[in-house]
Formats: sequence, structure tokens, C-alpha cells
Amino acid sequence: MNKWMFFGALLLLGLGGCASRGCDVSTVGSGCRADYLLYQNDMLQAKWIINERRQDNYELANALLNRAARQDKTGEAEFYQAVLLLRLNAESDQVHGMLEDSANRKYPLAIALLAQMSGSVDQEKARAYRVKYDELDVAKSGYPSFQQALIVVNKLISPNN
Repeated sequence: MNKWMFFGALLLLGLGGCASRGCDVSTVGSGCRADYLLYQNDMLQAKWIINERRQDNYELANALLNRAARQDKTGEAEFYQAVLLLRLNAESDQVHGMLEDSANRKYPLAIALLAQMSGSVDQEKARAYRVKYDELDVAKSGYPSFQQALIVVNKLISPNN
């Protein structure tokens, strides 16, 4: 049950980008709607693969995220690409760059993860990320709180589920 709640939180955080697409995604048959549905499908499949933690499927998740990133204006795809890189022990500069790009697009989980990663090295930078998180619409609405976002990112990057 806990796993489903976690996956539900991931989905809710990902749906926040609907309004920022710049087209009417509700019009059935429109090219924009088809692109949007493909983007949502790619993100859903990639998140599912990441949540399942089967490294032999990470290549597929990466391909899905690369395709989704072409349409993503929210930073969500870059965040999950960074999560994959963390799990594969990639260079921290590459991971940090992707997280920064995602955070610049105001993706909440990227900002929370950057705050956490910075905390052990640079407290001032960690505080700056926390302030940036507090300025997000999701933070102002109260869900997810910064603490809830940290729980989600910790589950995503922890070696075991």
C-alpha cells in the first residue's frame, strides 16, 4: 500500500505541468493533445520503471525520458534523468547540472533534492534552495510540503525501497 501512495504522489507532482504546455490539450484529435498524451505515457512508464528499481530496464526509462524531455517545460523529465544517473553512480557534475536545469524550471522535487544534497556541503546554498522551494505554488498550497518532497526524493534515490 505504501508503494502505491508513493507512486500516487509522483503522479500528482507530475500533473502540474498541464497548464504550461501552451496549447489546448483537451481538444480530442488535436496534434497537441496527441503529443501531450505521448508525453504523459512516456513519463508514466519511465516513473514506473524507476519505481520498480530494475536496473536492466533503466535504458528503456532513459529513452522514454529523453523523448519526453523534448516536450517537457516543467523540468520533470530532467529530474528523473538525474535520478537515473544517481542510481547508476554517474558523475556528480552531470547529475547536478540536470537538477539545476530542472530546478530552474521550478520542478519541486529537483529543488528539494538540491537543497538536501547541498546541506552537507554548503548550508547557505541549501537555505537558498529551501527559500526557492517555499516560493513555489505547490509550497504555498501546502502540498507537497518541503518535508514531504524530501521523503519522496529520499525514496527515489535510496539504494533500497
